[in-house]
Amino acid sequence: MMRLGQPQINLRRLSAFTTFAAMEQMKDISARPGERAVEPEDKVFDLVVVGGGAAGLMAAGTAARDGHSVLLIEKMEKTARKVNITGKGRCNLTNMCTVEEFLTKVRANGDFFSHSLKTFTPNALCQFFKKQGVKLEEEAGRRIFPKGGKAYEISDALRWWCSDHGVVVMLSTKVEEILTAGGRVYAVGYTNKRGFRRKAEARNVLIATGGASYPLTGSTGDGYGMAHRVGHNIIPIRPSLVALRSDHPKMAALAGLRLKNVRAELMIDGEVVASEFGEMEFSNRGLDGAVILRLSRAAVDALIEEKKVEIALDLKPALTEEILLERIAREIAQLEPQAFAVELMRKLLPKNLIFTVADGAGVGIKTPVSRLTDEEIGRLVAAMKRVVFPIVDYGPWDEAIVTAGGVSTDQVDPQTLQSRLVKGLYFAGEVLDIDADTGGYNLQIAFSTGRLAAQLKQASDLPNSPTELHSNASLHA
Repeated sequence: MMRLGQPQINLRRLSAFTTFAAMEQMKDISARPGERAVEPEDKVFDLVVVGGGAAGLMAAGTAARDGHSVLLIEKMEKTARKVNITGKGRCNLTNMCTVEEFLTKVRANGDFFSHSLKTFTPNALCQFFKKQGVKLEEEAGRRIFPKGGKAYEISDALRWWCSDHGVVVMLSTKVEEILTAGGRVYAVGYTNKRGFRRKAEARNVLIATGGASYPLTGSTGDGYGMAHRVGHNIIPIRPSLVALRSDHPKMAALAGLRLKNVRAELMIDGEVVASEFGEMEFSNRGLDGAVILRLSRAAVDALIEEKKVEIALDLKPALTEEILLERIAREIAQLEPQAFAVELMRKLLPKNLIFTVADGAGVGIKTPVSRLTDEEIGRLVAAMKRVVFPIVDYGPWDEAIVTAGGVSTDQVDPQTLQSRLVKGLYFAGEVLDIDADTGGYNLQIAFSTGRLAAQLKQASDLPNSPTELHSNASLHA
């Protein structure tokens, strides 16, 4: 994809996340050990983690467990806010498919991510949370959730784990820049909760700021600017796993309808480019649900490129046209001759879809079934097997589940997640140009990359003396 001279953080149509207050199920952890820290200006940390989401908390706890001094800086008043709304507040933390199958669900840079996944697999993640006292259960599609059904079980476990290992946490503190000298990091510059600019010195820095989706959780794309200012390319970011908008004239009538076992095809400039099977739902503005989310990444890219985008639905994917014709013949035989076509269609479709299909077939709903011609019945069958919805837009950032795009993986070592440009600088989570399907895959990406980055491989290449780092900084000021 095109590299940018400046990162294009396109937060278009950014609006209030109206469901956040209702969905957030956080506990007040402000008084917990390590959750508030004294200004750490007199200490050089082994690792400063920027961002207190899934990747950041996993990384901070891992590094501290391994004996490193760790400072985690979070700009919001609480950590793990986005974790608490994932899976509709239930937190689908991973998927128990094989590593090979998992990688097929990664839509960008799966090869790059493979080492992280093999280092910390879904099974290893589940064992980790079980050791923290979280009971887990597997649901349809091999998705893993906390058995209690509450996302805060996951976030609380991560917070306590970090606290138990001595991670220092600064809340309501915004990192503004990564400070480097001689091609190495030596500190981060931040603004504290009182509005004063400070810096925290560190031998290593991990950017785990997340993407740009659900911005009121703190994911506002800050990490892209930090990475770009130290030389990293940013792949253009855009919403992924997001609802699609349609101007189909029947959208209002279809709003609220949920369909199971439907097949959806994504068409770009008239050509079918992808197909998904499963559940979906309609809103008064467009199409949503699992199959639509999985198709949305390619649809968004096509819309940005101003291509024609359509979704074609097969409402009867288990039936061939021939079998459907036979089914209609049986239904007609059981109806009175004077019965209207609408009564036939009620036996075949949800009531919300009757007018949409009838209009698409050009068949009047008050036509007596005895007068339906073979041609009209054929058109009804064709309409049920293919209802086309033009796609004209996609949902805003506050409706997107993840971000596509981000820090280019070309400039990051997949074996360590260290920058190839700046020694001691690491990346983890959604800030990287890695994203996947819905189903627990994206949280696993965050946990796996956070775990690997926290190993601080190649840290031995860095100067051990803070004085040396400080001297280099003066020379390059």
